[in-house]
Amino acid sequence: MWLDRLAASQASASGPSTPQITSRHNSPLPRRTSSTLSPYITSQRQGPSPRGSSLSLISSDSTTSLLASSRKPNGSDARQQPGQAPDSVGVLEKLLAADSEVVGKTQSRASLITQEDLTLDVDFGGLSLKELAAGSFDQDALGLRRPQSASEYEEDKARFDALHRSIVACDDILNSVEMNLADFRNDLSTVSADIETLQTRSSILSRRLENRKRIEKALGPLVEELSVSPDTISRITTGHIDELWAKTLNEMDKRASAIKKLSGTQQGKASEELGPILEKLILKAVERIRDFLVAQIKALRSPHINAQIIQQQNFLKFKDLYTFLHKHHAALAEEISQAYMNTMRWYYLNQFTRYERALAKLKLHILDKNDVLGQEDATRKTAVLSSSRVAGPPHDAFNLGRRIDMLRTKSTSAISSYLAEEDQSTHYLEVPFRNFNLALIDNATAEYTFLAAFFAPALSYSQISKNFNYIFDPTFEVGRVLSKTLVSESFDALGLLLCIRLNQHFAFDLQRRKVPAVDGYINGTNMLLWPRLQVIMDRHCESVRLLTNAAPTKLAKADQIKMSAAPHMVTQRFGQLLHGFLALSTEAGDDEPVVASLRRLRSEVEAFLSRHAQSHGDARKSERFLYNNYSLILTIIGDETGKLAQEQQEHFEELKQTHQGES
Repeated sequence: MWLDRLAASQASASGPSTPQITSRHNSPLPRRTSSTLSPYITSQRQGPSPRGSSLSLISSDSTTSLLASSRKPNGSDARQQPGQAPDSVGVLEKLLAADSEVVGKTQSRASLITQEDLTLDVDFGGLSLKELAAGSFDQDALGLRRPQSASEYEEDKARFDALHRSIVACDDILNSVEMNLADFRNDLSTVSADIETLQTRSSILSRRLENRKRIEKALGPLVEELSVSPDTISRITTGHIDELWAKTLNEMDKRASAIKKLSGTQQGKASEELGPILEKLILKAVERIRDFLVAQIKALRSPHINAQIIQQQNFLKFKDLYTFLHKHHAALAEEISQAYMNTMRWYYLNQFTRYERALAKLKLHILDKNDVLGQEDATRKTAVLSSSRVAGPPHDAFNLGRRIDMLRTKSTSAISSYLAEEDQSTHYLEVPFRNFNLALIDNATAEYTFLAAFFAPALSYSQISKNFNYIFDPTFEVGRVLSKTLVSESFDALGLLLCIRLNQHFAFDLQRRKVPAVDGYINGTNMLLWPRLQVIMDRHCESVRLLTNAAPTKLAKADQIKMSAAPHMVTQRFGQLLHGFLALSTEAGDDEPVVASLRRLRSEVEAFLSRHAQSHGDARKSERFLYNNYSLILTIIGDETGKLAQEQQEHFEELKQTHQGES
């Protein structure tokens, strides 16, 4: 207000042409106006801004003046009500006396108005000055704000104070963040330096580790050979003998061998100190191995013990022990081996002697010299009645029947001693022969396999074979005695040939099992059976020859009429016997003794039939008789196969065709 009045007084002092405004109408403009609404722009003072401002609008074609009222300190607009006349002179003097500097600044600010400011084109939004002065306009449309009230001013002040405090707090936080970032940067620098140090140390440690690995790789085996751990010493001296103990023993043996290989110049202090320790450990190990093996050998002498179980569980699992013993104490190893052989020699002899006694209790068919091909029934009956022996159960000495099942069976187990003692049925001689030799072959195979696995490579295979023969010689003798007892007085040709074929099968099994040490027993059995079969075949031939010699060359007419053309009894027996031989010789060759024996017997039978045919007198009847006999033989052997069977079939087919044409 006082600025306006000051401007008016200055205007009146400068000239009379400027009218003095004595009263001020209420201005429709806000207390702060935009520079676009006033043609006059007063420059603001540098430094503290005044709390009020003035606006003067002067127009050449209008007497209306718009004066901006100064803002009171409380922020409200000072408005002069109509009818009030303030003491302008007194106020002016008071203001001039209080602050003459304000007047100077006001004058300087008024002097800043230029011609350009007066020629500005102000846009009042299509309103005239009267409309603008009357206040008939939308202040919001003009972008103007109404004056603030005291309460609004206080709210804005509180809000701006809060904003100021928030800005100060943000400044403090930003300062703190700046300090933290600076510290973090310093820490990063320190960490980076530490990482570089660690990388350097890591590289150094890596090189050291590589060097150590190379050194350990070079010196490790040597150090291992020149050291024995306390655990190894404790286990060898006091530990239980098991698989781990045997493994530790092998490691110790390797170290001892390595120490012995070192020359005198290469032996150092470690070798000198380790040598006596290893020698003591070896002696202790030899002592413990001796005690262990002796205990196992004693266990084999226990009654009702299964030797193969002990061999598998207590010997073969520790076979390296005997190798170690033989390497470091050969004499003691030989004694242990001899003790084992004596024990097993007694074991097998005892077991098979008991088994032979049990088989001896089996009832057998007795085929003696009366069961030959040419023996007449009347002569046999007389022999039976005149003899002191009791007739056995009925049997057929010339028919093979189901006896061949003994050869074809796939069973690989022998009858037990208990079952043999309790068996009440009657058998042929091949039954005890097969069971005894089957058990003998199985046990011999198991023993030879054990000897080869346990004593090798300490002993050579030739020495192992000698040890095997030493163990089984008494048992083989029991088998030979049994076979001799069975066949020495028997005239069972089919039973003898069955025993021969069984013995050949045993030989094939031994070859498949790779047990050559039993070949001597097999060959000895063959040398016992084949000659006896030849004796029986010779006896058959002799019996047929006797019949041929006893047959009359000519009979009376009445006797010739009574004679029948049916096949003879000898033909029936010969056909069955020949069938049995052919069935047992399907895979036989021409070089076997049985081939020559059959040919001799066949010749004797043909001679007998020819001689007997002559007794009929009539040639036609004789031919019919021969045809019927050869036809019967061919019918009996017609189903057999093999080279020998084919030869016999062709021979008798030719004889049959010959006598068929003449009959």
